[in-house]
Amino acid sequence: MYYQAILQITQALKTLEVLLDKAQRYADEKNFDINVLMEGRLAPDMKPLVYQIQSACDYVKAGAAWLSGQKPPVHEDSEQTIDEVRARIQKTVDFAQSVTADQYANASEQKVKLSWAPGKVIEGQVYLFQMTIPNVYFHICMVYAILRQNGVNVGKMDFLGQIDFVNA
Repeated sequence: MYYQAILQITQALKTLEVLLDKAQRYADEKNFDINVLMEGRLAPDMKPLVYQIQSACDYVKAGAAWLSGQKPPVHEDSEQTIDEVRARIQKTVDFAQSVTADQYANASEQKVKLSWAPGKVIEGQVYLFQMTIPNVYFHICMVYAILRQNGVNVGKMDFLGQIDFVNA
């Protein structure tokens, strides 16, 4: 279950590439620097697009690491350009895909400490279902919404990503 769940959120993270590709085409068509979108937000008190991508990546890598008994790799939050966030996404996907199904054997017994809840831990299953999965999708949704608000032609199928159909 854990391996499959991490595969699913990793696939969701990959959909950011599709969204960024569409954003690049839009910027090219409208003749503006795509990197201005990195600071896009839906509300003045909201974190910008670059933060949303960093956060989605952080939840994927942390989920893969903590649930497989590892410490998450450190990725500095220094990205400012589309190329830099693309690299961040790729590093995250590479790490998550490097964790094998066998490494999740004790995932439900893992105790995850959260920096904002000192002295408390979350068990693996709770961490996956109440922290990792919702946060990954939340931040990806925010990327989608920020791009959409800025005129990028993204739709539901772009958000859903690849669907593996089989012949009937």
